[in-house]
Amino acid sequence: MNPRPPATPELAPVHPGGARIEPAAGDWTALDFDAPRRASDTPAAPSALRLWLSRHWLRIALGLAAAGVVAALAVWRQPLSEWVWPETRLQRLREQAGQALSEGRLSSPDGRGARELYEAALALDPDRSDARAGLARTGEVALQQARQAIDGSHFEFARQRIDLARDLAVPRARVEPLAQLLRQRQAVHAGLDRMIVAAAAAREQGRLDGAPDAALPLYLRVLELQPQRNDALEGRDDTLADLLQQARQALERGELVRGAQGIARVQEADPGHADLPDSLTLLESRLERRRAEAAQALRRNKPDVALAGYRDLLAVRPDDGAAREGLLAVAGVHAERSERLAADFRFAEAEQELALAREVAPTAPAVTLARQHLDRARESRKRFDQETPLRRRQSLQRLLTEAAAAEQRGDLLTPPGDSAYDKLRAAQAIAPADPAVRAAAARLLPAAKRCFERELGGNRLSRAGECLDARRALEGGGGAVREASARLAQRWIGVGSERLGAGELHAARAALQAARSLDGNAPGLAELAARVQAAGAASN
Repeated sequence: MNPRPPATPELAPVHPGGARIEPAAGDWTALDFDAPRRASDTPAAPSALRLWLSRHWLRIALGLAAAGVVAALAVWRQPLSEWVWPETRLQRLREQAGQALSEGRLSSPDGRGARELYEAALALDPDRSDARAGLARTGEVALQQARQAIDGSHFEFARQRIDLARDLAVPRARVEPLAQLLRQRQAVHAGLDRMIVAAAAAREQGRLDGAPDAALPLYLRVLELQPQRNDALEGRDDTLADLLQQARQALERGELVRGAQGIARVQEADPGHADLPDSLTLLESRLERRRAEAAQALRRNKPDVALAGYRDLLAVRPDDGAAREGLLAVAGVHAERSERLAADFRFAEAEQELALAREVAPTAPAVTLARQHLDRARESRKRFDQETPLRRRQSLQRLLTEAAAAEQRGDLLTPPGDSAYDKLRAAQAIAPADPAVRAAAARLLPAAKRCFERELGGNRLSRAGECLDARRALEGGGGAVREASARLAQRWIGVGSERLGAGELHAARAALQAARSLDGNAPGLAELAARVQAAGAASN
């Protein structure tokens, strides 16, 4: 055994000043030579944590990511499952649909019925046979519920379930017998036989329509429940024939509105009734006759008769353009009367005529002008009452002078208030027996006749109409005035035909109205009216 070599002591550390540091005598055994290394190997707490994190950061990151995924799945578990696994949503829809079917909730507006849920599943996957089978089962249950409802006399619910079965494509051979049974049960429940008897009795008593227990409403109710019931069909047809006969009789008596209402009722109940075409033709002819009668009444200065005619036309045909124009013409007649009465200082009568004009057409320009003329006439009267006899004589002379000037200008009847006729009437209100006033009146009528012939010869038809109005106002509606009206109407018919040929539909309508207002029976008027109506229909 080799002797152990003697230990070589380490050199003592050297002091920075150069002297060595010697251990104290007797302390060699107490020295801990590992103490400096342990001190350097034991870092402070923060340093140790950083060292540990640097060694294990990957494990920590993976753990946090896993925890985040778990949390996300917990929050969005159902949406994600439906996105990743659509079969989950389909399964839930089928389960909900089956639950609704088992509870008898076949259809619901909120989408929670069996039908709607199965259809939603089918929309997600059109190839799913189980969803189609579910819809078929829903249709079968609908038929079962319909039968139960019929047995319980719940007819409306039964009808709804039958409609649902049809919507779900249940075979017709299975649906229609149940629908027929429903109609039969309803018929029995409603007592259709008694209704037929009551309808026949009502027809014999002349109570054809207008009340729930009249003949036509009863027959229609029976046919609603049993569409092919022969005695109800025959009774309805006979009742409609009676109604058409009454309507035609009303038209013959001149009761246009009543006749039109009867025909409309039949057309509503049975548009294909055999007697309907002849009745409609008769109605059209009576409408045209009423237009002509109203226009003739207007020409003869009978606005009340014209107004009744035009209102009847509008009650039957609210879109009748000629009738609407006729109402404006009636309002114009009353407005013109108001102006002439105001010119004579007959204010109470002028107010009455103005009120009539306003009732017919409150927004017509003629009504506004008549109101203004009446206000001016009142002011003139106030000034006239304050004048002396000398000033009144001067006023009379001024009116006669203005009448003569208007006559020279050709303003016989218009403009209102400033025409020769209006000035003459104002002079007559001051001194009706004055020789100068009578002479002016005698001179004005021939001037109106000459004016008419001059304007008609020059084909200035509107001016000729004004001159004709002056003649009518001065000499009344005698034969000479009617003959002049017929001549002027023929000219307007020619103008209307010419304008229609040029494609000017609006001008043609205006010419037609002018001709109709002059002579409702003028030759060629009906033909022009038919052409204008056809052109208007083609342009719509």
